[in-house]
Parts: sequence; C-alpha cells; structure tokens
Amino acid sequence: VSFQTNLPIFKLKESTVRRRYSDFEWLRNELERESKVVVPPLPGKALLRQLPFRGDDGIFDDSFIEERKQALEQFINKVAGHPLAQNERCLHMFLQDEVIDKNYTPSKIRHT
Repeated sequence: VSFQTNLPIFKLKESTVRRRYSDFEWLRNELERESKVVVPPLPGKALLRQLPFRGDDGIFDDSFIEERKQALEQFINKVAGHPLAQNERCLHMFLQDEVIDKNYTPSKIRHT
C-alpha cells in the first residue's frame, strides 16, 4: 500500500507498507467494531482461483492480481477518505506502521 495525503491528522504525508489480504480483513473488522463508519465490502476471496487444474495461473495470474490490487485500492481510498475513519488508530497503523500491532488498544487519533 502506498499512501499520500495532505490531511493534517496523518503524521506521515507519504508511506509505503506491505499488506496481505488478511490485513485488509483485519482493518475492516476493526473499523466495523470501533467506529460508526459504514465500511465498504472487500473484494471477495479468491477461493475458486485456488482450485487445482485450472487453465490459468490461479491467484498468481497477472490479470487477477491487477484486478485485486485495484479493488483493494478503491476500498482503502474510500475508508481513508471518510472523516470518522480518519480518527481511528487502526487505520493509521494500517497505512503508516511497518508492522500492525493487532494487540493494540483501540483509540481515536487527535489532531495536534
């Protein structure tokens, strides 16, 4: 995930972090649990693409990877653009911390 912003609530104006699909699921669950934000759905799991004897590269197929990347980018843009979500510590960790502390204490970020 590469993130650029000019919003003052984010401590870093640019960040790049590696995230797995399960990290996106974690973020979505945290936002649903901790905030009043209606969180958009994630793109579906790639269960059928994991079946053997397919005629393509399954989850490693270039077109699938690009589609998934674009769908996850749309998801994170919607979430990061929501004023209530911007105050959630889980979003800040997801976008700006190299490692997500999944044992964190949920809290709000305050403007400084």
